[in-house]
Amino acid sequence: MLLENAVWLFAALDVLWLLAVARREVSFIDSVWGLAMAGLALLSLRDVRLGAAPMLLAFLAAVWGVRLGVHLLRRYLRHGEDTRYREILPDPANLPAFAVTALWKVFLLQGILIMLVSSPVQVGIVASEYDQRVPGLAWIGVALWAVGMFFEVVGDWQLARFKADPGNSGKVMYRGLWRYTRHPNYFGDACVWWGIWLTAMTIAPETVVWTLPGPLFLTFTLVRWSGAAMTERGMRAKYGDAFAAYVRRTPAFVPWFPKAG
Repeated sequence: MLLENAVWLFAALDVLWLLAVARREVSFIDSVWGLAMAGLALLSLRDVRLGAAPMLLAFLAAVWGVRLGVHLLRRYLRHGEDTRYREILPDPANLPAFAVTALWKVFLLQGILIMLVSSPVQVGIVASEYDQRVPGLAWIGVALWAVGMFFEVVGDWQLARFKADPGNSGKVMYRGLWRYTRHPNYFGDACVWWGIWLTAMTIAPETVVWTLPGPLFLTFTLVRWSGAAMTERGMRAKYGDAFAAYVRRTPAFVPWFPKAG
């Protein structure tokens, strides 16, 4: 099943790569991250007799993925190209180099990481039994997922409202959830997938335990690689001392009360 899902995923990514080459920019790929994981979860239901356990897992992944994908797609349509991709890709004027680099560095890598991070929900769905009830402990995972969705949705909404106010131009967002963590959206993302992993573990522990690298890698990339770390490099360059002051008083990732001053 995982192999079949991977074939569908990479076929879709190949089509999107051709679109990116035609458009000479790849920024829309960000919205594919969540939508692809939602699609893989739903695709995993095709060979499973539908019951409460697999439907719960598919629901958790689909709600998160569609919400995030639509949010990022709307942001792309409003603001256009993400300048981060200019740093890692050749000049689009050199089309052969741009196309080859975009293929392996953006689309193929994205596909591998999508399969890795979404492995708990795919494996959990297939390993569940038709008449299996949702275990009581699964609701701990669902609760963690709900906390993550709250931080993601509310954090994104608060940031969008802040940026929509012309009076906030050049200012650092420090209100709402952003007062308690510098990255409520990334923290929420981590909670969502740890919640899905915990839920899947209660349903099929012997099989799902091998998917632990999924949430571990996601947490690493959100904190140290392409998430908070990359975002903060850009924020330091853009906002200077104002962002440095924000860093001094605001927890980096896990929410907590801000320091005085």
